[in-house]
Amino acid sequence: MVIVGVDALTFYWLQSITQLIDSSVLRTAIAILFWTFTIGLVSAILILKIKMETVPVTKRQSLISSLYGLTVSSFIPKILFVIIISILYFSNYIFSETDVYAISKAVYKFKVYRVEVSHKDLPESFVDLKIVHISDLHLGSFGYRYGVLERAVNIINELDADLILFTGDLVNNFAWELNGWDDVLSKLSAKKGKYACLGNHDYGDYSNWDSLEAKSENFEEIKDFYKSIDFKLLLNEGVVLSKNDQNIAIVGVENWGVPPFRQDGDLITALNEVEDIPFKILLSHDPSHWDAEVIKYTDIALTLAGHTHGMQAGITLLGKQWSPIKYKYKRWAGLYSLENQHLYVTRGLGWLGFPGRLGMRPEITFIKMKKS
Repeated sequence: MVIVGVDALTFYWLQSITQLIDSSVLRTAIAILFWTFTIGLVSAILILKIKMETVPVTKRQSLISSLYGLTVSSFIPKILFVIIISILYFSNYIFSETDVYAISKAVYKFKVYRVEVSHKDLPESFVDLKIVHISDLHLGSFGYRYGVLERAVNIINELDADLILFTGDLVNNFAWELNGWDDVLSKLSAKKGKYACLGNHDYGDYSNWDSLEAKSENFEEIKDFYKSIDFKLLLNEGVVLSKNDQNIAIVGVENWGVPPFRQDGDLITALNEVEDIPFKILLSHDPSHWDAEVIKYTDIALTLAGHTHGMQAGITLLGKQWSPIKYKYKRWAGLYSLENQHLYVTRGLGWLGFPGRLGMRPEITFIKMKKS
């Protein structure tokens, strides 16, 4: 009875998602598969219970263990799904047959987060510097819906930024995901330049390749794409920006994450040419890098990161936001400060895997720099 009850609740919420699928045949197939599994599982439990005495003693334990494992492995994800969706619903996130807010709207309902960051070493000439920070586009997830992302481009351009800084995961895995996107992303406008770093998905690690050469070619195409949209891709290097004989540095490292994520980021090399610049901004995809290396070994004033997506799900109550991702990442969304160093982690602009966002809207970060 518990299994059937939980499955009924799960199916109720699942319908709010499957209704977005255009194909009625596919929706029906999903429903049939869902209930076939449920009926089959319940039937197997009842049959085993009724026929237990006829089963050889030597096989009883293995049958019970197998059925128990199957039940638990299917039951726990369903109950978690029901709990999370129910909490979001009763926190005023709308799920209905006519308007599935989190799935159909919030995933592309871009939100501008406005942040002020103060630092004592910011040169006077760069006070009120306007930075747009974006990350985790995952262009393959957009399915060539260019118009959707053009809305984000328009929002960004209206912010009249001095700098646009992108912190990685341009694609899900493949260079072909970039087809046609140069026309959209080349419209991004910034008065003092556009800079980027790589994310873990940009290396092509999440696929099987026919050869190392094919993987390498894919990687080179992704890196070359930045030239077509007038971004400077920083590969363990820094650049100096000057105004009125005063300087700041923009530094970018390759992906650095806690294993199993790759650690190609090389801070020492990246800082080599800009070590003497007092105020530095670092682009590093994974926020874990900040605690592991940045605050331990450098004086970098501001680090920008992404990667977490805020798990694309969260709850906001009384001005505070919570997401299960906090149990994996110490710094997962928003501004963090330690003495005179700051980290900002964006919730990401695109999505990966789950085709929606529940209480965690896609983010465009607008940072204004102040002198403390």
